[in-house]
Formats: sequence, C-alpha cells, structure tokens
Amino acid sequence: MATKQPKRPLPMAADLYGDLYGDIETAPKHHWRGYVPGLVVVAMGTLAAGFLSDHYGVPLTLMALLIGLALNFLSADARLTPGLAFASRSLLRWGIVLVGVRITFGQIVALGPVALLCVVLIVALTMGAGILAARRFGFDTAFGILAGGSVAICGASAAMALATTLGEKRTTQAQLTLVLVGISAMSASAMMLYPLVAHAFHMSDLKAGFLLGAAIHDVAQALGAGYSYSDGAGGIAAIVKLTRVALLAPVLAVVAMGLARWGGGGEGAAKGPGVPWFVIGFFVLAGINSFGVIPPIVAGSAEKIAAAMLATAVTATAIRSPLAQLLEAGPKPLLVILIATLVAFGLALAAALLLIG
Repeated sequence: MATKQPKRPLPMAADLYGDLYGDIETAPKHHWRGYVPGLVVVAMGTLAAGFLSDHYGVPLTLMALLIGLALNFLSADARLTPGLAFASRSLLRWGIVLVGVRITFGQIVALGPVALLCVVLIVALTMGAGILAARRFGFDTAFGILAGGSVAICGASAAMALATTLGEKRTTQAQLTLVLVGISAMSASAMMLYPLVAHAFHMSDLKAGFLLGAAIHDVAQALGAGYSYSDGAGGIAAIVKLTRVALLAPVLAVVAMGLARWGGGGEGAAKGPGVPWFVIGFFVLAGINSFGVIPPIVAGSAEKIAAAMLATAVTATAIRSPLAQLLEAGPKPLLVILIATLVAFGLALAAALLLIG
C-alpha cells in the first residue's frame, strides 16, 4: 500500500519565488553537491551580466535580470532547484545585510519624518486600492487585502504571510498562486521601467531612491533598480524598501484584529512573522558604519560582495519566474494587482516630486 504523503501547505507555484521570511516553503535539506548545478548556472549567468555591464555600461542588475529571463527554460530541470533557491533566498538576505555597510544613520535621518509618513500612507492607500479594485471585479475583501498588501509591502513574502493570517476559508490556493504570479511579473517589469521614469524627471538620488524603494514590490528588484540608477539612489531605496518590509508585522496585527472583530481569526493570526533578521542585520550594520569603525578596505570589499550577491539573487529569481503561468491566469486577478501597482507608483512618484528633498 502506498505511503500517504504529507499535505503540502502551500501551492507548487510558490516554490518559484523569492522567500525572504522563509515562510513560503520549508526548504528541504540537501547535500552540498545538490546545490552545485544551480549555483554554477547562476554564477555563469551573473558573470556574463558583469561582463556586459563592464563593457557596455549597462546596469549590472538589469543585465542579470535579462540574462536570468533568457535562461528561464532551465527552471524545468529539478537538478538546478536547490542551487537556484539558495541563490534567490539566502544570498539575497545576506546581500541585504551587507548593503548596510553603504548606509549610515545620518542618511536615514536625512529622509526625515515626511518621507517616513509618506511610506506609511503609500502602504495604507495601496492596500485600500487593492480592496476597492477586488470588490469592483467581483472578489471579496480578503482577496483585496491579499493582492493590495502584497504590492504595498514586500511582494511574495507578504502574500504568504497575509494568506496565512486570512486562512484558507477566505483565500484559496488558486488565488494565492495568481497573486504570486502577478507580483513576480509586475515587480520585474517595475525594476526595468521605473528607473527610466526617474531619469525622465531628472530626479536626484534622494528622490529616485524614494520612488524606487516605495513603489517596487520585491526587495531584490527594488534594490536592483536603485543601484542601477546610482549608488546613492540604491542606498535610499534600501532604507525605504526595508521600512516597508518592517511594516508587515503591524499590518498583520491589524488584519488579525479585524478578522477577530468580524468573526474568527485567521489560521496564522496569532503567529505572524515579526521583523525579519535580515532587516535587523541591515540596520545594525548601518549603525556600526555610522561610527566610522569599519575600515575602508573592509567596507569596500563588503560593498562588492553585496553587489555580487544581489546580482546573483536577481539572476536566480529571474530564472525561477513562472513565465508560462502568466498565460494561464485569468485577467481579473491580475487587473487587481495592476491597479494596486499603479496606485503605489503614482503615490510614490507624487511624493518624490512634491514632498521629498
């Protein structure tokens, strides 16, 4: 008699996305040899991106994204999965921590209370737009929270955390998968398009960094877009984006309290994730750097390692993106995500042009 397999708690499509919190899937343990094939492919793709970037003046992260998308067909090879997953998760997290070497508390304070208030308002209004759009297209409020919150906070990880809090009675596995697909596609598109908008408006590093950090969904794409604009914009984008990530915990608390008030909490309402370790590590390293105790040679090496890790994570994420599934999804769920995306972009652009700097 066949052994009954344990139920997968999350959809198969979730395996294809960057998982900052480690809550999208439980990563299986592999022997170190299992990681080699995927890491070799990612390393070769990233080295090719670096060659093109150095010789043609194209942003490294943009080339990493394009080469990763060109290699997307390799995601069907299960032998590459462990290495690709490690690059898109672990290297991304440690790359974010090392980005703190480029940041000081002086830069964070320079953002000012207006910028921080703008970030909070953008998150709230984007979620509201997702709820309204969902109801307009015939979905319930829970789907609007799922789609709008994913756009507003941190992409796929926010989607998984919100889905856990809402519970399976309110959000189906199919809806979650569609949100993950839409988030992945639109965040990648935003990474390519939003820096062009910043250039068109001749934005300063502060304004461009705020726009890119406040409007792009996933962390890897937000940082990639920021550093493709300039190092200064990349640092600001990191601060703004990680501020959005840190807002996930209070948003989950609000959603859980709302569910309790409306009758019954979600399955994960009592154990939603707090501030992730990589965000804490980022700010700790920025604090150390603010005192000037990190030797320049160490800081310079850390910056190069961070850039390499982020580029590698972008390459791996692009290879793993489920492009074929976009053709199978109906238009309405994607329209909800698109509307929330446009609202976030419009609000971030207005704030950058009128209030920041």
